Amino acid sequence: MTRTHAATTPEAVDETADPIQYLPDVGYDIHPWKLSRRGLPLEQLAANESLFSLANGHIGLRGSLDEGEPRVFPGTYINGVFEEHAMPQAEAGYGLIESAETMVNVTDGKIIRLFVGDSPFELRYGTLSSHERSLDLRAGTLDRDVEWTSPNGSSVRVRSRRLVSLNHRSLAAISYEVEALSGDVYISLQSDLLANEPGSGVSKDPRDAVALDAPFASELAVANQCGAVLVHRTKLSELRVAAGMDHILEAHGDVETTIEADGDLARFTATALLPRGSRLRLVKFLAYGWSHRRSAPALRDQVEAALAIARMIGWEGLLAQQREFLNDFWERADVQIEGDPGLQQAVRVSMFHVLQASARAEGQGIGAKGLSGTGYDGHTFWDAETFVLPMLTYTVPEAARSHLQWRHSTLDLARDRAQELGLTGAAFPWRTISGRECSGYWPAGTAAFHINSAIAYATARYLSATGDSEFEGSCGVDLLVETARLWRSLGHFDGEAFRIDGVTGPDEYSAVVDDNLYTNVMAQQNMRDAVEICLQRPQEAAVLGVTSQEMASWTAAADAMVIAYDAGTGVHAQSEGFTSHEEWNFEETADEQYPLLLHFPYFQLYRKQVIKQADLVLAMHLRGDAFTLDEKARNFAYYEARTVRDSSLSAGTQAVIAAEIGHLDLAYDYWAEMAFVDLGDLHHNVDDGLHLAAMASTWMVAVAGFGGMRDHGGHLTFAPRLPQPLDRLAFAITCRERRLRVAIIRTAQGVEASYELLNGEPLNIAHHGSDLTLVAGESVTLGIPTTMADVTITQPPGRKPRHRAKREIEAVSSH
Repeated sequence: MTRTHAATTPEAVDETADPIQYLPDVGYDIHPWKLSRRGLPLEQLAANESLFSLANGHIGLRGSLDEGEPRVFPGTYINGVFEEHAMPQAEAGYGLIESAETMVNVTDGKIIRLFVGDSPFELRYGTLSSHERSLDLRAGTLDRDVEWTSPNGSSVRVRSRRLVSLNHRSLAAISYEVEALSGDVYISLQSDLLANEPGSGVSKDPRDAVALDAPFASELAVANQCGAVLVHRTKLSELRVAAGMDHILEAHGDVETTIEADGDLARFTATALLPRGSRLRLVKFLAYGWSHRRSAPALRDQVEAALAIARMIGWEGLLAQQREFLNDFWERADVQIEGDPGLQQAVRVSMFHVLQASARAEGQGIGAKGLSGTGYDGHTFWDAETFVLPMLTYTVPEAARSHLQWRHSTLDLARDRAQELGLTGAAFPWRTISGRECSGYWPAGTAAFHINSAIAYATARYLSATGDSEFEGSCGVDLLVETARLWRSLGHFDGEAFRIDGVTGPDEYSAVVDDNLYTNVMAQQNMRDAVEICLQRPQEAAVLGVTSQEMASWTAAADAMVIAYDAGTGVHAQSEGFTSHEEWNFEETADEQYPLLLHFPYFQLYRKQVIKQADLVLAMHLRGDAFTLDEKARNFAYYEARTVRDSSLSAGTQAVIAAEIGHLDLAYDYWAEMAFVDLGDLHHNVDDGLHLAAMASTWMVAVAGFGGMRDHGGHLTFAPRLPQPLDRLAFAITCRERRLRVAIIRTAQGVEASYELLNGEPLNIAHHGSDLTLVAGESVTLGIPTTMADVTITQPPGRKPRHRAKREIEAVSSH
């Protein structure tokens, strides 16, 4: 394909005319193992609720204040619990979605209201002397320390500690302690379970959730001694949710208690006279369960049993188990950075939240926001397989397995959807909670069939990294075969070429195009992986009706796949004809008009050379074996000049390829931008929850970007590099039950890389193209060659990555 490129291109822009923009001062104390915020900035309340959220993949508690107010989104979530809602279409059409699902705020058990004399402990009143909250990444707790004087002059200190157990998927707990500072004072604590809690208003941002009012109907409320259980049912999806609480009180002197439960509220009240200098401590245990089959009494019994276990373990026991779990995680997964303390903190915070979203998600998927908020309605997208699962596969493989098992459990729904669309195999949903398609905008949803290749790629990568034969037989064959069938029915032979027309690739500013290169190369790999697994697992393949003729058709389609190339520009085309489209007028686009999707009609975006997020560049990462280094450099330069990063998914991929072609400063800037997407609220929507894919991408940039790790065809290769601000970068991965530690170090002689196999059989890898066999207990240190592609890299005006200011890089811990 030969195209004539327009005379005026974004590359012609003078770089010096584009001022440097720095990442914002995020306002958190720099600490290697904590995220701490001093004071109570009300304008950042919702962002802090997201960043201070706790979860375990099953339960999610937003970081709202213990006393419940002030707050923006109270936020208590159970993975898989949703309510249905209508999705009316402006014009009816066959195959369009008529109803969808949104994650709901379930019964809130975080609330502990404090009354000091006749004054409620409400931080917008009285005098706030000090306030600090910290997310402890090694203890797995949200810690709070407050000194406050009530309007009536009584001063108290409140310390609380909250956890969601990573060991017990249904349990959470809170330790809440009140100390009288200025004199004897009467206090009263109200510990609540509250259902149908009012939320916030309706938003016009399409990324926000659908607002649902009172989605639950009460079915059961019981209380006895110090505990209570509420059971509710969603009104349309008919899912039952049980929430229970129990308490242990520690105090000097008498304490009067009451317990009540009715409808949407259960309340345990403790009242005491607190002498000056004395303390009262309340430990609150929480348990959650849900089902679409089991009865209300059965769920009540389940929750009460979990609470009994919590009481037996005790608060200190839960803390000890939490720390032990996290010690093991950080030993296996930690990324160590020397030279930028703020980036070190941001990367660890990101990895911690990815773990929280996935550790105990058994039977359910990993949503784009995890369990930190209802942004995107709590839906799971391709983000999970493409960006989150790589980190999990090499650090917490059991969590990656769990997510893929969930996808497998929805396979029948995907088969039904494919049949509805006139296709064979499985058409997995673009966005979903239960496995049903929930995308109402078909050009960006139904047409984005690359969700299938994301699932297939994650499956093949998991099998390569783990050698999990049980999963291969029970799930792997099914997933790879049914996704391959989808591609064979979606594409067609045009002479000797196999084409896939009318699809939407990762770049959602280019919809319903022919031969999207990313889609094609990923489908190509999908079909080849399906052939390989069927040859290895003939019995399972036979059960699915796979024949030698069908495998031959997959091979033929993969070998004949159209890979669009524009000889006029010397680059691969993102899709057929893309490089001949009119250029977007970046010079006339104001900063406040980004993201473009909120300020311009889609039809204008679709017909211009403007890219929302890495598309062809992502193909060069995941299918790097399909491109030469020179092709990667030329492609990157071309598409970098047209990519606006209106998606949080983009910068991580751009960093990986920038590092591979030797543009380390640019890769470093993209890494930092990715790490501060939520800490700096760069996309102005962290209020609705965290960007899990962006957080996982901070690991990806460290390992695949500067570590240069690739796993093509089951062979691990590395091409380490070190950006100038850093003195050392180290990470660990697990591959086939062998743990490998890689360190990239700046020395007086230059930059070196060391590889240490910590356990297991010898491991064959490659270092910058040279084969190497590692033996357990031995460390190998090698030099790193200088690589720099001979291309000039520019971005659209105003869309350069933000820089780390020198003062931020040189900042030291204040603890």
